[in-house]
Amino acid sequence: MDLLRTLCQLAAPAGNEAPMTEFLLNYVAEHQSSWRVQPQVLAGDEFQDCIILVFGQPRTAVFAHMDSIGFTVRYGQQLVRIGGPRAETGYRLVGRDSQGDIDCTLTVDEETGELGYEFTRLIERGTELTFHCDFRETETTVQSCYLDNRLGVWNALRLAETLENGIIAFSCWEEHGGGSVAYLAKHIYEHYGVRQALISDITWVTEGVHAGEGVAISLRDSLIPRRAYVERIRRIAQAAGIPHQLEVEGSGGSDAKELQHGAQPWDWCFIGAPEDHVHSPDELVDKRDIDSMLALYQVLMEKL
Repeated sequence: MDLLRTLCQLAAPAGNEAPMTEFLLNYVAEHQSSWRVQPQVLAGDEFQDCIILVFGQPRTAVFAHMDSIGFTVRYGQQLVRIGGPRAETGYRLVGRDSQGDIDCTLTVDEETGELGYEFTRLIERGTELTFHCDFRETETTVQSCYLDNRLGVWNALRLAETLENGIIAFSCWEEHGGGSVAYLAKHIYEHYGVRQALISDITWVTEGVHAGEGVAISLRDSLIPRRAYVERIRRIAQAAGIPHQLEVEGSGGSDAKELQHGAQPWDWCFIGAPEDHVHSPDELVDKRDIDSMLALYQVLMEKL
């Protein structure tokens, strides 16, 4: 879990993923010699802050978004959301502007709902603030801000250790409307002919999806994947005996939105561990669900 702790501590809100990009490129350079296959690394201006790792002869691509939710300083002491963070008076926010490090407190006006902050000085407009990371681990759980989606990134990096054929794409902006997967998908489809995807992201604990009962295979959210593809995934999961749950939602979305709306014929399925206390500083995931998530991705990348 040390790697997951490090990922959660990195500030990389949507639009400013560069710190995470730098970390991941350094991580790949340092660790790929011990991986089963050394990937081709695609990064740079053509891909903005995104990264594509190409292993062997790929058939399937895994998409994991690097960004997180957060807040942007507006005018005076006003804040605006990046994505959809939970906001409660007293949350600890951190960041940095030209005057130095920031460790401030979130405020929520009870009457208007307007977001602000308490700090010893005014923070420069445009400064990004993120939840202070308090990473807590027990024998059975991990709890921290930004498990969504640093856990999806962790899953992709662990998958890379044994992956022989496949693509891992680290995307940007997912928490605030997306925008990067469209050009990543186009490049992957045109250069490698790959058109089936898995979305390595984190879902919610609900009345039908429970912590500790296995990774969730989503049958639908606000969008509906092609049933034939999802059924293939279900058969592979059942044959492998990997604990999993089926999720059915009528709202929400992921990087799959851009695959569904794109010009290429992508199949996709969202597969992720469920978490409680979503989009808060206290996101909570059961380690059994983390284990089953990684195990299922390893099997699917071999069998699909």
